[in-house]
Amino acid sequence: MLGVSRDGDVVTIELQREQRRNALDLELVTRLREAVLTAVADQARVIVLTGRGPIFCAGADLSGVYGDEFITELLGMLRTIESVPVPVISAINGGAIGAGVQVALASDLRVMSPDSFFAIPAAKLGISVDRWTMRKLSTLVGGGPARTVLLGADTVSAQDAYTFGFANRLGDLADAQAWAKQIATLAPLSLRHMKLVLNDDGVDQENTEQNAALAAAWASEDAAEARRARQEKRAAKFVGR
Repeated sequence: MLGVSRDGDVVTIELQREQRRNALDLELVTRLREAVLTAVADQARVIVLTGRGPIFCAGADLSGVYGDEFITELLGMLRTIESVPVPVISAINGGAIGAGVQVALASDLRVMSPDSFFAIPAAKLGISVDRWTMRKLSTLVGGGPARTVLLGADTVSAQDAYTFGFANRLGDLADAQAWAKQIATLAPLSLRHMKLVLNDDGVDQENTEQNAALAAAWASEDAAEARRARQEKRAAKFVGR
């Protein structure tokens, strides 16, 4: 389910749930968080996150993750990636969808293969994403493209992602690891401070109304309808409740 390898000061963590396109369930979220913390405890200087197979991460495993526990653990894992004192690079192969985009957003840098893409199709699934995700995306790509991704549920190519600023470089896993080795030679305390400042952007200032709206979307009849539609291979019919 998860593979960990080390090359000098660089630790690579690979999602290995190919049968589900590396979709995140509660177990994988927990293991990923633990692997990141272990890498830091073992004095890794840079962490690279990637996915085995044709896709980086297909998002949350919607066959069984509709619930408060998964959302809580997912957000906790994302905060861990964002807050650890070493740079984290997401090497995106194939595509990042939904929660896969969230993992990439929590990372400090993103390397996308030229044929990859990213998308947040929450509105097609009757669910939503938290304020942190939306504000983080807006900060990276700008308000206009973020609205296209979120409200339009559009897919963004790697080239456009690079143009928007979501992708820092275009390349494969080897390119990401080579960059990580270069970064690992830089001053760790400098990088730690820069990461703290860059992530101190006020995106976490959620309020009660926003939290209630997020919970309502995940518990809605529309979310249940989206699950049935996926199983029945048909378009969902949303009613707004």
